[in-house]
Amino acid sequence: MPVTMEYDVTVIGAGIHGAGVAQAATAAGYKTLVLEQYLQAGSATSSRSSKLIHGGLRYLETAQFGLVWECLTERRRLLRNAPDLVQLVPFLIPVYKHTHRGPITIALGLMLYTILGGGGFKRIPKSQWGELDGVMSEGLKAVFQYYDAQTDDQVLTQAVLQSAQQLGAEVKLGCEFHSAQAGVNGCEVEFQHDGVSQKINTGVLINAAGPWVNRALEKIDPLPRRLDIDLVQGSHILIPGTLEHGVYYLEAPQDHRAVLVMPWDDAILIGTTETRYQGDPADVIPIESEIDYLLEVYNYYFSAAVTESQIISSFAGLRVLKREHSRIFHRSRETILHIDKKNCPRVLSIYGGKLSSYRATGAKVIRQIAHLLPERTRKADTRTLPLPT
Repeated sequence: MPVTMEYDVTVIGAGIHGAGVAQAATAAGYKTLVLEQYLQAGSATSSRSSKLIHGGLRYLETAQFGLVWECLTERRRLLRNAPDLVQLVPFLIPVYKHTHRGPITIALGLMLYTILGGGGFKRIPKSQWGELDGVMSEGLKAVFQYYDAQTDDQVLTQAVLQSAQQLGAEVKLGCEFHSAQAGVNGCEVEFQHDGVSQKINTGVLINAAGPWVNRALEKIDPLPRRLDIDLVQGSHILIPGTLEHGVYYLEAPQDHRAVLVMPWDDAILIGTTETRYQGDPADVIPIESEIDYLLEVYNYYFSAAVTESQIISSFAGLRVLKREHSRIFHRSRETILHIDKKNCPRVLSIYGGKLSSYRATGAKVIRQIAHLLPERTRKADTRTLPLPT
């Protein structure tokens, strides 16, 4: 075994939340190590999102006001700290006679979104409806426009991790986490990197393994108490075409869910779905019913019909949601920071989380573990720290 090295914070996973925790930890002055199973950061869920930095307009329906406010606050910071990576784009909401949410409901929601930091909205005049990328005009009652932001999720994740490295974090890619022995004073962590088994001691172990979160906990002794979760698959398809006027926020005719049709990579990206998933997170792919669902939404609203044979590519990612009896669409998207203080007081697990609020999540993690760690000299403030481009 190589000589043991000491770290204040060790993070399992270099998705957006692992990268965010690493940045927050190194900014606070802690000696930090990141262990990532893939050869590139953000290769799993953090490269398979809807590519948006947004407040989550639809979360207002389930009264998740704090989450929306937090995400909009972080959107504002990212627009300032990473202008090359995050840009505002117009969102259009067409409202029809048959849609579940009428113009008054949408306007009230957008007013509340504005109050929480969304930045305002307007109605598109009827005289301009014919210019809206071939969207269906029959039964159209109103079109609203507001702004949210778009990003390349994997590139953003890698930029956050690079920021952590610039502050002093050590990152091991292509690394397999084997086990951890947790105690009252820290954890002994064993992993394999470049074919060599290594052991290190760390003050705190952060489990940011995303959909592998409970699988990682199974490798820790004593076994921490785990939360009951559902893995929820969200799929997207990429089709040929262009959108000149922004992102279309649509109500799926099948079940009234929100589906987005957006410009991406000189084509059109459509998503997302919500399907329970069982199996290895590494094997997740879109299923036929999801592809049919997304095509049906697009063909319902746009005049240029698309068939499955025209799909350029598709991908699926996994959300981690706390298991509840309610429908998936209505479940909370709040991030859960979980510590089994009785068995593993030095292990913190991140359940769920939003791409938009990764920085806030990292800051919360550091606040929660700071009392377990020695005092260090702060290096930076992530609220104002520019991201490398």
